Order: sequence, then structure tokens, then C-alpha cells
Amino acid sequence: FALFFKGRARTIAIIVIDLILSILLYANVCYYRFFNDFITIPVLFQTKNFGDLGGSAAALMEPYDVLYFLDTIIIIGLIVFKVIKSQAEKINRRSIFAVFAAAIAFFIINLGLAEADRPELLTRTFDRNYIVKYLGAYNYTIYDAIQTTKSSAQRALADSSDVVDVENYVKANHSEPNPDYFGAAKGRNVIYISLESLQNFIINYKLDGQEVTPFLNKLTKDPNTFYFDNFFHQTGQGKTSDAEFMMENSLFPLPKGAVFTTKALNTYQAAPAILGQKGYTSAVFHGNTKTFWNRDEIYKSFGYNKFFDANYYDMSPENTINYGMEDKPFFKESMPYLEKLPQPFYTKFISLSNHFPFELNNDPNFPEGDFGDKIVNKYFQTAHYLDESIEQFFNDLKTSGLYDNSIIVMYGDHYGLSENHNKAMAKVMGVDEITPYINAQLQRVPLFIHVPGVKAKADHTYGGEVDVRPTLMHLLGIDTKEYIQFGSDLLSKEHRQIVPFRNGDFVSKDVTQVSGECYSNPTGEKVDDKLCQEGDKVSKTELELSDKVVYDDLLRFYTPNGFTPVNRADYDYTTDQTINNPITSEKEKDKNKEK
Repeated sequence: FALFFKGRARTIAIIVIDLILSILLYANVCYYRFFNDFITIPVLFQTKNFGDLGGSAAALMEPYDVLYFLDTIIIIGLIVFKVIKSQAEKINRRSIFAVFAAAIAFFIINLGLAEADRPELLTRTFDRNYIVKYLGAYNYTIYDAIQTTKSSAQRALADSSDVVDVENYVKANHSEPNPDYFGAAKGRNVIYISLESLQNFIINYKLDGQEVTPFLNKLTKDPNTFYFDNFFHQTGQGKTSDAEFMMENSLFPLPKGAVFTTKALNTYQAAPAILGQKGYTSAVFHGNTKTFWNRDEIYKSFGYNKFFDANYYDMSPENTINYGMEDKPFFKESMPYLEKLPQPFYTKFISLSNHFPFELNNDPNFPEGDFGDKIVNKYFQTAHYLDESIEQFFNDLKTSGLYDNSIIVMYGDHYGLSENHNKAMAKVMGVDEITPYINAQLQRVPLFIHVPGVKAKADHTYGGEVDVRPTLMHLLGIDTKEYIQFGSDLLSKEHRQIVPFRNGDFVSKDVTQVSGECYSNPTGEKVDDKLCQEGDKVSKTELELSDKVVYDDLLRFYTPNGFTPVNRADYDYTTDQTINNPITSEKEKDKNKEK
């Protein structure tokens, strides 16, 4: 493009374009170091989060990163020292178009080779790694911009007939609730706890003879706790927000960007709204700003009555680090608000301390690991701190009298240690190397469903985050057959043990598929691809149907029997959230005035 200019303008254009490309490349490098993924256009619009990312971004940078800008520095040096000089004359258009034609020809040839090696590369784009591998980072960015534009237009073109295929598939694959547990927790309060970045390998792990998570370890053997040790996170680029989305809606996150930031105004039939119409008061507790992940907007679509954000906590420096409030003061300061909520209530607590780069304000009372990686080493300290904060919260619930009448659901939201730390993780796990198969197994996160007074046990069922909502609803005695959902009750005898990952891979009881390779469980040996065909078909079908629901906003065309669509105007998180009365609709307010 710089060839269209002449003289000094051409030189400036070359430098500017080169610098922009270097910045884009480096941004992807840093992003990939933690997320093992590439930046998408929707991610760039998540600007509300940028102010809280300083600590994490700095931890991803290295001194030698300046080399990514070496080409720009050299070009500027050559010009400043007049080694090369600007040419005043224009380049004729025929020469310019010849360059463009050659570039297009090379691209088409490369795309053809890529398509031959990886069929349907651009049509079944579950994994961005493949697109960048075959097309390059810059062509991928252009492709992503085109796809984002297309997806934005999908909603306008959708109509009520588009939801029929989704409805038929969901109802045909519904898992009937287990009669032994259906309604076992009917009428109880619900308390969700998001265990930030907690992977399941840490449960029952000992560092130098000390248990990292002694309280959670006890819960794995607790007679009133369902502990699922084959439970996997299924998040995409939205990470914590994706986990929330699945837990509330039993829909998959999007292949790029986060539903919370790109589809916040959609119609949803989320758990807070379902239970709210059955007499529950709903609230979220989060020691960060309410705009982070656009929560103050999408929670209205979910039907949350109240949102206690940073404005309700002591956000002094000794209580906060990186992404917000540390867990112990967060849970402690949340208790007075929780105790005043009308019962039954549906609540969610979002912990933060066990977050990359795994730092604490106060001196940790647990040793670092010694695995040759400072990030991995510190992970054990913050995980132990999280465990202590959960024990403290349980004790406070007992003191308050809320414990016995509540069901407590705790889940690891996503991985904490990415593939970039596999060398150290091999030492942690006591293996020679972290193979693709082992890495897939490391995506396990803990799921605890604690129901005081209900006989439970550890459960080895394979499942994922989309499965939690139907499981919870059935424990509360609410049948979910009428709802659009892609998860199934983990306690159901009909539960299908196939867990799709957002990139199209999957793990199941018998086999695991990673990057097109099929492995046997639990040995990790490669087996015939035919053994993975059923799981592959189920995974891709459900991901595609779920994407259609979200991209096309199809739930606006489908209302389950007995459910009233959420009216976002009924919810306001700018008012005092400590007032007891749940936010009512305008019609109810008018009726109260008449009375």
C-alpha cells in the first residue's frame, strides 16, 4: 500500500504500516503466552477490562521482546542516517498492480495447499491455531474481521423458524432427572462460588508433604458433597465470563470474543430468571468494578435482582491486588449483605486471588513450589489462600444459620496454568512431558455440590460446565425439559459423557480427541480415529447449534411454558443494592402505587 505514495509520504507510510504490523504481532505474542489463543476483533472491543489488566500484562512481557520491533528500528535508522533516501517520483500503476497480483496469487496458492491439508479450514473454524498456522497472523486478522461482520448481520436475518432444529435436537437428547435426587434440595438457597483458575490436579496434591487445599480435600470425602473429579472447563476467550455464561444458561460460549461483551443484550432464559419467577431473590457478589466483563449489562439480561460490586467493599490497597479484592476480606465483607437477602435466594460469589500472575498482598503462609517456573511456583500459594478463604466462608455460613438451608456449588472456572508452563507442569505431575493428551486431561477443574443432609459421594461421571444448570435445577425439583440447553443432568442415569471443548476437541469416558488425533482413556495411546467419530459428531453439532442460538439471538423466538421473558428495564444496579425488596417490574410498581 505504501507504493501508492511518493517521496517522503511513501517512506512514512512504510514505517507506519510496518510499526502497526509489529504491534499486532507483538499483541498476539503476549496474548498467546497466557491464553494459548490469538486476539480476535471482539476481544479488542473488551476495552472495559483494560484498566485492570496491568499486572497480568506486565508479567507476560520479556526484555527481549524489543526484538519484535527491530525491523522498524532498522528502517528508521537507515532513513535518519541517510543510508537510503526517499524517491520523489511515483511508481507507475502497472508495476503496483503487478505486485498486488503476485501477492494475491501467492495467497491463493497457499490457501489451496492449506485447504488440501486441512479441509474446511475456513468453514469449520473452531480452532484459531489452525488458521494462523496455515494463513499467517495478518491474513487471520483480515479473515476474523470478515467473520465478525458476518456474525453481526446474522441476527437481523434470523426468524422464528430457525429455532426449530435447535429445539428438536435438544428435546431429543434430554436426560431425564434421577428420581433419587430430583427435588432433594427443593426450596433451598443456592450459593455459587467461582473458584478462580483452580485446576483439579491441585485437589489432594501435597507439596513437600503439605496439603495445598486441605479444606477442599475434606469435602471430596464429605457424605453430603457430590465431588466430580472428571469435570472439565469448556471456556473460550471469555474465560471466567464464559464459565458464568455456561453455568447460568447451559449454552456454549462463542468461538471468539466473549458473550458477555458481544451479546449482552440478547434474550436469555438464565437460572436467576427461572428461579426468580419461582420466588427466589438473586444477587452477585464481586470485588471488582461492575463494568468488568460488561457484567452490569448482561446480568440484566440474566435477570439478577442485585449486583454487589466494588462500591460495596473496602477496596483499600491492603485488600486488593491485580483484578480486585482478595478473597478473605471479600467473603468476610459479603456476609452482612448475604444475611439480609430475602430467602430463598440464588447467589454467586466470584473469587479473584488465585489469578495469574498469582500474587498476594500479604506474606503467604504456604511455601512456593520448586519447579523452575516462578508462575507455577506461586500458584500453590494462591491456591492455598483460596482454600483457606472458602473454609472461612463455610464457617461464617454456619454461624449465620444459612448453612443448613443452602446448596453450595463450587467450580473451577478455567485453567490457571497454560501450555506455556508445560515444562514445569511435567515436574508437578511427575511425568516426562506434557503430551497433547495429558494437556487435555489437565483441563479438569473441580466441581463440588454440597447439600447438607443429603447423602452424596464422589462421582466419576464425565461432564462440563454446560451440565451444571440442569443438574442444579433437578436437585431443586425444577424440570428443564422445556428449556433450550446443551448440558444434561450429571446425576441422571441418561447423562451422555461427552464433553466438547470450545475448539471442537472433546473428552469422554472412553476416548479423547485432540487436534484430530484420537486417544484411548486412560492410557493416552493413539487409537483408530473411527473410535472418536461419534464424539466428534456430537461435539461439533452441539457447538454449531449453540452458536446459532447465541449469534442469531434465537431465544427471543422461543419461550418455555411457565416462563416470562426478562425485561431488562426492570433491573438497575446503580441504586442502593442493600434495600431488601427485589427489583420489581414497572407493572408491579404501578399496582403497588394503586394499592
